[in-house]
Amino acid sequence: MVLEQLGRALHGALQKITRAAHVDERAVKELAREIQRALLQADVNVELVLNLTKRIEKRALEEKLPPGMSRKEHVIKIVYEELSAFLGKPAPLQLEAGRSKVLLMVGLQGSGKTTSVAKLAAHFKKRGYKPAIVCADTYRPGAYEQLSQLGRQIGVEVFGDPNSSDPINLAKEGVKNFKKERAELIIVDTAGRHRREEALMKEMQEIAKAIGPDEIMLVIDGTIGQQAKEQAAAFKQATPIGSILVTKLDGTAKGGGALSAVAATGAPIKFIGVGEHIEDLEPFVPEKFVARLLGMGDLETLLQKIEEVAKEEKLKPADMKAMMTGKITLRDVYDQLEALSKMGPLRKIMQMIPGVGVSLPEEQLRVGEEKLKKFKYIMQSMTPQELDDPKIMNASRIRRVARGSGTTEAEVRELLKQYEMMKRFIKSFAKGRGPKLGQLGKMFRGGIGGERDPRKGS
Repeated sequence: MVLEQLGRALHGALQKITRAAHVDERAVKELAREIQRALLQADVNVELVLNLTKRIEKRALEEKLPPGMSRKEHVIKIVYEELSAFLGKPAPLQLEAGRSKVLLMVGLQGSGKTTSVAKLAAHFKKRGYKPAIVCADTYRPGAYEQLSQLGRQIGVEVFGDPNSSDPINLAKEGVKNFKKERAELIIVDTAGRHRREEALMKEMQEIAKAIGPDEIMLVIDGTIGQQAKEQAAAFKQATPIGSILVTKLDGTAKGGGALSAVAATGAPIKFIGVGEHIEDLEPFVPEKFVARLLGMGDLETLLQKIEEVAKEEKLKPADMKAMMTGKITLRDVYDQLEALSKMGPLRKIMQMIPGVGVSLPEEQLRVGEEKLKKFKYIMQSMTPQELDDPKIMNASRIRRVARGSGTTEAEVRELLKQYEMMKRFIKSFAKGRGPKLGQLGKMFRGGIGGERDPRKGS
């Protein structure tokens, strides 16, 4: 993943500062050069990069040290602040309980707009709101069918008519229908268009005039890099753009270019798409995004994901109490792995833990993901009795499970060993013999190279 490569490059540059005996002018200038290289490789505009690194260099060399902060911490704090400001200000999409908000989605063909519509609906449904979708795309064959299928997948109602050729009337009727049903977010999906297609641009303006949206959101493909600026400007001229959603930021060298180009237009980026799955959509908070790039993590988002999964799994307090006294079975372990997989790929979860995700090699993360998959296959090959009482796993049972799961006997034994270690750890933690809170706090605040999280100041 190329954004991860950008993160590693920036993280590596800052680690040199933390390991340096003295942070002098030479070290600061070298840091500025490494940041330049990393950003230019991510397709960020040359002029923007030079201006950014000049500001970092000037502040690092001229600013007075805040009380209680070391020179190293101060430099890291400056990099974090300047990169965050570089990507714009946070602009959350606010909803009100019981009030309908109409969101008109526009964008070029192939930008990932329709999938983003479903992701947005799923995002707000998970947070307790009632979303609904209107399909006003009458041009693309199968547009309504695709949205209907996505709607069923996430449990959100979709309004549309595959036989209609009047997108303006469809949009009006759909919004009217869902306002009656008191939907709190009505997302209107329109046909993908090209900035030079005057008829489609005019139609987009007419849809906006007919439904009076509270906000118009432009979807931009992150793989186009610096061209995003031209695209945002063209749409802004045609209709008042309220916000931007940048897609496909999971595997492109141009992701940084798209984000910085859009930020340069002054249009607020509200969401970013970071993968192909429905859950791979995040509110864009520059500070959080930069913190993850620099290896500072994002514990708030991680805890939010854990909470959402826990709600979906409906874990009972009695089950939690039993687990915390060490009464944990392999069935419990399997359920936890299932919940973990719902939170997304391991690399994305690790990125949210300060000082961990960026520093772990890609190969190590890949091996970890493969191992977790194998553990699930092994448990799927076990009988209910074996899952509930792993102590009965003798040599013949291990042999049978290995054959049934397509793994080796050594891998089955490794799972059993990990299970016993987990049981002991949970039990000792519950009795207060595990890591002290202060130690855990230090681990999570570790930031770059074991320093304090510079976002906290002194």
